Amino acid sequence: MFDPSDIRKDFPVLKEYVYLDSAATTQTPRPVVDAMCDYFYNYAANHGRGAHRLARETTNHYEDAREAVAEFLGGDYEHTIFTRNTTESINMVALGLDWEAGDHVVTTHVEHHSNLLPWLRLKEKGVEVTVVTPDPDGTINPNDVDSAITEQTKLVAITHVSNVFGSVSDVEEITSIAHRNGCMSLVDAAQSVGHMSFDLNKIDCDFMAVPGHKGMLGPQGTGVLYLKDTDSIKPTYLGGGTVYAVTEDGYKLEDAPGCFEAGTPNIPGVIGLGRGVEYVKALGVEDIQQHEEGLAMDAARRLSEIDKVEVYGPMKRAAVVPFNVIGLNPHDVAMILDETKKICVRSGHHCAIPSIKLLKVEGTVRASFGAYNLPEEVDLLVDTVEQIATTLT
Repeated sequence: MFDPSDIRKDFPVLKEYVYLDSAATTQTPRPVVDAMCDYFYNYAANHGRGAHRLARETTNHYEDAREAVAEFLGGDYEHTIFTRNTTESINMVALGLDWEAGDHVVTTHVEHHSNLLPWLRLKEKGVEVTVVTPDPDGTINPNDVDSAITEQTKLVAITHVSNVFGSVSDVEEITSIAHRNGCMSLVDAAQSVGHMSFDLNKIDCDFMAVPGHKGMLGPQGTGVLYLKDTDSIKPTYLGGGTVYAVTEDGYKLEDAPGCFEAGTPNIPGVIGLGRGVEYVKALGVEDIQQHEEGLAMDAARRLSEIDKVEVYGPMKRAAVVPFNVIGLNPHDVAMILDETKKICVRSGHHCAIPSIKLLKVEGTVRASFGAYNLPEEVDLLVDTVEQIATTLT
């Protein structure tokens, strides 16, 4: 049985704080930290660059992590590229595709800057970009994406879960629409993988980007780029580990995934990420999803019932609850929650300014939930926000 109370022992910081900022980064469980320490203390060496036993053991653990992550995502080992984060993964696609003036990209107003700025920059090359507007609750209508696609559309880039609204996009349907129109699809899964069921075989996207430090409970500085076709993009970086032959006249690249992972990677981070997906898998993603979404929907409903509190996004949502206390700056509300009850929430525009502009506010307070959160923490959040709204507005 999934029991958030039981796993909290693996997250020591939760003894002291009410952590409701998992959309920014989840807390890291002890087994992940232990796996990273095991590398440093017992077999640390470089990856793929030595015949001695420590190098071999390091390489084996690193590649075991790739196997674990690929299986967790429902993908293939050779198509699973390790990166630093979602941002790097998306930029590798933007920089690695062959673009021509007149090409077209479709994206949306609910994207994190990481899935918007790389496409906007392509305007310098003559690429056109259409940004689809969501419904008022942040939900993207697949038909609107379909309508935005033209004969010149090369890529549809869409987030699975909005980090501002908590809305969930039908990425399977949108990918299907993209393919029917002869274009590729990229899914930003930063807020979904590990938090809800995600299967690359079903979604069938051409590119998928995800961080290690959110739903997969790995450390910061880790991420994954999944390529349906490893020949679809050119490597962004070249150097050590990417080639098997070099002369003064040229070079021949390694096959994927090696050709995409230049230089010394974040070895301990990747090993920790491998342990993180094992941890999440043992908990059960479906149970995690039910738990987190239950907390989020309860919080959203109860906060919306407080006078002078406005909650944004759909009622049926992922584990993200944005809100404002009318008349108060969101940063001030976040600081009060922290200083009075040690409640840690996010505030501001959440690296998604176009989304915030749709709400016609300067920013929001965002509570986001992880597998380790408890109903009592929702109670404390709601009670404290009610006190703030009652006494300061």
